Amino acid sequence: MSETFDGSTYIAFDLGAESGRGILGRFHSGHLSIQEIGRFRNEPVIENGGLHWDVPRLWREMKSILSSICARGVEHLDGIGVDAWGVDYALLGKNGALLENPFHYRDTRTEGVMDRVLAILPPEMIYSTTGIQFLPFNTLYQLYATQQRTPRIFEMAEHLVTVPDLFNFWLTGKIVCERSNASTTQFLDVHKKEWSMDILHKLGIPTHMLPPLVEAGTILGKLLPELSAGNEPLSHASVIAPACHDTGSAFAAVHSGKNVALVSSGTWSLLGTELTDPIVTDEARRLNFTNEGGVGGTVRLLNNICGLWLLEHCRKDWQSEGKATEYQGLLAQAAVEPPLQHLINPDDRSFVLPQHMPQAIAEFCTRSGQAKPTEPGPVTRAIFESLALKYRQVLESLESLVGTKFQEIRILGGGSRIDLLNQFTADATGRRVLAGPVEATALGNLAMQMVATGAVPSLNEARNLISASFPARVFEPKNTDRWDEAYGRFLALSANSTG
Repeated sequence: MSETFDGSTYIAFDLGAESGRGILGRFHSGHLSIQEIGRFRNEPVIENGGLHWDVPRLWREMKSILSSICARGVEHLDGIGVDAWGVDYALLGKNGALLENPFHYRDTRTEGVMDRVLAILPPEMIYSTTGIQFLPFNTLYQLYATQQRTPRIFEMAEHLVTVPDLFNFWLTGKIVCERSNASTTQFLDVHKKEWSMDILHKLGIPTHMLPPLVEAGTILGKLLPELSAGNEPLSHASVIAPACHDTGSAFAAVHSGKNVALVSSGTWSLLGTELTDPIVTDEARRLNFTNEGGVGGTVRLLNNICGLWLLEHCRKDWQSEGKATEYQGLLAQAAVEPPLQHLINPDDRSFVLPQHMPQAIAEFCTRSGQAKPTEPGPVTRAIFESLALKYRQVLESLESLVGTKFQEIRILGGGSRIDLLNQFTADATGRRVLAGPVEATALGNLAMQMVATGAVPSLNEARNLISASFPARVFEPKNTDRWDEAYGRFLALSANSTG
């Protein structure tokens, strides 16, 4: 690592489905430190009867963080990078005008659309081309829903950009799409790493609006003058496309290999591994694994699991009822509950957008012949135990696809804070669990910025730096016999659910 770059400073904007943050990263004396310098809620809005993201408000929050740099003692900023969730997109009209707030992936307009698309295009053809998991809210089905319901907006659209690409456009004026996020659309060719025009043409979706693709780690340019004017630290900062998909950034932060499986744990849990080539076999399609684009031309073979969304939705419902919802209290209650009394399939369709999540969980238990949990403690424990068992199911499927047995599981992101879930995962899978870093997504974002600007010579060096600066915590498996019995029950109820 060159002394020339000692003291390099970067900002990672990490936008999640629940909140967004600005993370300041400083590289000094061979150590990377981070500081959260802004956090804001990401709350969808109802517009014209649809569920949308309020991106103008998110943009105001991001600009506010940028304008505060001087007050935080930053004299020179080297880079700015944005990562966000996948799938969702924005349409831009003449002169780059935003035509409407981007739809939220949980909007109901895509109900039944995937089945209609698969009646036109065989799933084998889509999967062999894109390698992407079939999820009803993938961009492909969102665009087809728009084509069927409001095709005139496509006539006005000059550009389609994913959510992080939208903010990159507002930062620089450049319209491009970073490949790792483009892969989540389900119309990027996983072999050629280019847009699959054939899929879109066969569905009647226009392709004139697709932007050029760039690799993770591409320097997009400087900030627009109106953003840097009067703010000296911003005047020389480069805007860099990291892995703009948040999971791609999380995976970029740590070493992966044939002995270590990764779980990016947040609103969603994404369990998989990093490969050099995609796996698009019939078995991978049947198991609904996805081959998302990674950094350096890699592929992330993984499975999407409904994650902490379950508990977050419960907390909102309990809060509306006047119940205590602090995490520490819920974890303390869950820890003393009897083990493995209530199991659910986290991916059951009844949990996608229920009116009342605790009630939906209780009803699932009733349908599957179990006693129903009624209080926050048992419900919280049921969520964590069921997630751990789901991890085991997906891990075993992953091992069958790649032909190896993983010795360790590395849990990244906000969910790695939850020691109870970490221990349950070790117990359910019989594998050692390494937890952390918590801010893996922001750290992967910063890593790609450092590589792009030459502060570190390679991603491998950046990962070594992160590992030394943010050591993982270790959880060893216990009581595995009890979990083996519960796993049999879990597989039976999952087979009979609507996941």
